[in-house]
Amino acid sequence: MDSKFRFVILAAKRAKQILKGAKPRIKTKSKNPIRIAQNELRVGAVDYEIVQQKKDEALEPEDQVFIHEELAGGVEEPEEEFRDIADEEEEAEEETEEEEQEEGEEEQ
Repeated sequence: MDSKFRFVILAAKRAKQILKGAKPRIKTKSKNPIRIAQNELRVGAVDYEIVQQKKDEALEPEDQVFIHEELAGGVEEPEEEFRDIADEEEEAEEETEEEEQEEGEEEQ
C-alpha cells in the first residue's frame, strides 16, 4: 500500500461492502467488518485501481477559489437585536429603587 490514507479509505469502502452483505474474501476470527477489511487489504485480497485525473478535467485555480460575495449575491443578513445583560440588571435595580422610594413616600 502506497499510503496510509489510501489504506483507510479502501478499508472503509470494503467494510461498507461487508456490512451490506458481501462475503469476506479471507478467513478470520474477527467479526468486526473493519478488521476483516483491513486484513483483506494487508494480504492483497482486495483489488483496487488508482484512476488518474485527466488534465482537461482538472479545475483551473481560479475555478477552485471560494468567493463569499459571489455566493451571497445580494442576500442581506437579518439584523438581530442584542441586549446587554448588565444593562437589563441595571434597569431592574433602578426600577426596584424607584418602587422603594415610592413606598417610602406613601408611608410618610
